[in-house]
Amino acid sequence: MRRMGRDRVHPIEVESMRILASRVDLSHLRPLSRAVTERVVHSAADVRYVDDLVLDEDSLRLGWEALRDGAPIVADSRMVAAGITGADAAVPLTWDGVADLARERGTTRSAAAIGLACERFGPGAVWVVGNAPTALEAVIALAPDPALVVGLPVGFVGAVESKAALRDSGLPAVSNRSELGGSAVAAAAVNALLYSAPTAFEENPR
Repeated sequence: MRRMGRDRVHPIEVESMRILASRVDLSHLRPLSRAVTERVVHSAADVRYVDDLVLDEDSLRLGWEALRDGAPIVADSRMVAAGITGADAAVPLTWDGVADLARERGTTRSAAAIGLACERFGPGAVWVVGNAPTALEAVIALAPDPALVVGLPVGFVGAVESKAALRDSGLPAVSNRSELGGSAVAAAAVNALLYSAPTAFEENPR
């Protein structure tokens, strides 16, 4: 079982959150949705995410519970994994055989890596995509009963479409509507859950 929440917060982060609160009111959001929004906006210094993110409190609660219970985290890149500071994340893109499998299947290395990971990780994993839309498409198609899919790939080609497909899939998810995204914000969404202690939302049960 992972220990959720943090004992100390750096003064710079405290000041950043104060500035954020002075610029946008997030008090209407439920606790986990607010935590994710705050941390994503903070990571990118971009308040556009307030209206761009698509969050569901029940899905976030499922993800929080899975992380609390030690569910594996699978990231689509080293950068995403490096940004997740509260837990270790697997990066299948670095595994042996990915390039050969991609050539064999005529797909991207990112998609092939997710295919391999889906063979290794069973139901209940947390999947985090911040870079490759093809990785997100593979998660949607192949991941067995994920606890949560954080789908925030960035880019002009395929990113918007893959995130729309994630929302249409009905999987428990974090996404956004625009081309915005990336490693930092995907990791920030996971960190928001890892850093949320139970007391943050016990007064607002599902």
